[in-house]
Amino acid sequence: MDFAWSDEQHAFRQSVSEFARKELGSDLIEEDRKQEFSWDGWKQCAQFGIQGLPVPEEYGGGNADILTIAGALEVLGHGCRNNGLIFSLNAHMCGAELPIMAFGTEEQKRKYLPRLASGEWIGTQAMAESGSDPAGSDPAGGNGALQARAEHRDGRWILNGSKALVTNGPVADVVVVFASAEGGVTPFIVEKGGFGIGRTIETMGLRTAPRADLILADCELPGEQVLGKVGAGADILAASADWESICTLAGEVGMIKRQLETSARYAAERRQFGQPIGKFPAVASKVAEIDIRLEISRLLLYKAAWLKREGRNPKRETAIAKAYIGDAVIQSCRDALQIHGGYGYMTEYQIERELRDAVSGKIHSGTTEAQKTIIAGLQGL
Repeated sequence: MDFAWSDEQHAFRQSVSEFARKELGSDLIEEDRKQEFSWDGWKQCAQFGIQGLPVPEEYGGGNADILTIAGALEVLGHGCRNNGLIFSLNAHMCGAELPIMAFGTEEQKRKYLPRLASGEWIGTQAMAESGSDPAGSDPAGGNGALQARAEHRDGRWILNGSKALVTNGPVADVVVVFASAEGGVTPFIVEKGGFGIGRTIETMGLRTAPRADLILADCELPGEQVLGKVGAGADILAASADWESICTLAGEVGMIKRQLETSARYAAERRQFGQPIGKFPAVASKVAEIDIRLEISRLLLYKAAWLKREGRNPKRETAIAKAYIGDAVIQSCRDALQIHGGYGYMTEYQIERELRDAVSGKIHSGTTEAQKTIIAGLQGL
């Protein structure tokens, strides 16, 4: 592995970092309290080109490889406190853009990718259902795997059912919906108007990433709205799984760096008993432990991203990264809160929100326990 960024990648990371600090550093206390999606932040990211990073240039995107994107999302996650916005960006890129890029027809790509890349349209994916396991439903389990159904009638498809906990659901223009059809679980591209918004979901953290249940009631689609082919649901989910994990983890690594800097600065400035609290071993040790977690997290993240870029299968490395970083970001937030003492517990210091946001890392895109099962399985267990 080559751990050095190219001059072009380094310059791009610098530009993303500067953009995040200047344009996305707003106070999020009220947005978090009201659970508001940041339309201004979304538009600013679109103008910069974040949403289009993975999309080929011919469809209006940046044609960046996964290693470059992970590097950009790390510094974005560091400079931007709005972790929910970054989560929404990942749902947009990995849930909608990547499946259409990899499996869409030329007509589908030309119709959807330019508007998704520009941020004009917001995309996402709808797989999980109420009553399924917490990580979603089984796409490979045959016709009975999903309750949402797709019936083929006279050359058209009729979708009925519901989808749960859909990130970007309340604001989405395009949703890649998975439903059971004769022939297996099948993805469909459904535009706004084809689905209804059920209950909106209030969450512990990442509250600025809007979530809702989606309702499909006799949603009628022409045959060209099938993404890939009938029964290709498992293949399409598998193709974007590593991307989703790596991109989401990149933002979390940026969070850890922010906790390190915040904690080190406070430990140097806050004085007790005539000296900075960072001089006390108990405090210094916590700062050092955050730094250790940051270094390990980066190594794990970029090894998985590098393998993916090289066309190799990083299933093991991605699972290890997700299992470790999911815990590391939570512990780093807890240490930052402890270093700040009573101030860390106060809303105005925004550390308690970071901790609430971090908890999702052990759940989304496959729980920590699921990652460990994958790791053990690759050892023959």
